[in-house]
Amino acid sequence: MSPTISVVMPVYNAAGTVETAIRSILRQTVHDFELIIYDDGSTDDSVACARAAAAGDKRVHIEAGPHVGIVEALQRGCALANGDYLARMDADDDMEPVRFERQLAYMASDPEIAICGTSVRMVGAHVGPGRRRYERWINRLTTHHAIMNELFVECPIPHPTFMMRRKVFETIGGYQERGWAEDYDCCMRAALAGYRFVKAPERLVHWRESPMRLSMNDERYSPSRFRALKRHYLFQIHPLAGRRLVQWGAGSVGKPWLREWNDPRPTAVVDINPRKIGEMIHRVPVVTPEELPAPEQGFIVVAVGTEGARDEIRSWMLPRGYQERKDFIFVA
Repeated sequence: MSPTISVVMPVYNAAGTVETAIRSILRQTVHDFELIIYDDGSTDDSVACARAAAAGDKRVHIEAGPHVGIVEALQRGCALANGDYLARMDADDDMEPVRFERQLAYMASDPEIAICGTSVRMVGAHVGPGRRRYERWINRLTTHHAIMNELFVECPIPHPTFMMRRKVFETIGGYQERGWAEDYDCCMRAALAGYRFVKAPERLVHWRESPMRLSMNDERYSPSRFRALKRHYLFQIHPLAGRRLVQWGAGSVGKPWLREWNDPRPTAVVDINPRKIGEMIHRVPVVTPEELPAPEQGFIVVAVGTEGARDEIRSWMLPRGYQERKDFIFVA
């Protein structure tokens, strides 16, 4: 009989943390799962540590192969899955015992939910103020509405918290190698297909910050590749439909966007610094907010990064009749 949940955990040189990760999975209040561990050619004692932590638990299946990278390791792990739901876990994180219980309850409440995540607690000696700010941002996005509003800022659901309906996962094509973040790409394709997202507000996964973490070292997770991913999906999910494209923001976040636009290109960029009004930045004229096209006549891509700036711009736009996701969208 197939399990309800298949937990897929790629492992690469995680001997120091994999036992804690596995034990946190095995102590879940929901017992109807299989744990698929795919060792991606580790050169340390990861496999031995994983076997010790599993301690003969028949729900745990350990496969080992040559080093193929995160995307193919995920593909191989998911190909072995038999459950109705696919849950992700990283080998350097751990989770609270009620994680699966909470996520299954959300999934049961709405058959249109494709991906359910959880809030996280970032742990480790390298968690600084910037990551705490990121933690606050990502943890406040719990509803489908909030997640979709900021889908183009960053991946709104932490990958190690994913729980996905297997049928949806297969429908959108699973994990794909596109040269950028595989989890974010998966979310984009689910959004493009019209599926819903939700996140349990409790901090049910302890997300370990480390300078050795893949997302800190692999080019596919670089800012330029993230922007390429966002540009690839932006007008598929939010078609321009003949409207003028305008960008709001020409600071540290906005300038790379201005530099990298190809077709379409913004007809103007909004800035509130009076010294910039009338200038050209990357061949785009700088205008005031009052010069924005009227609602439904333009589409405004807001590229700002200062803490609180998105809320301030949202509070300026909404009373003037601009609708989020219809007339404007936030990016980073």
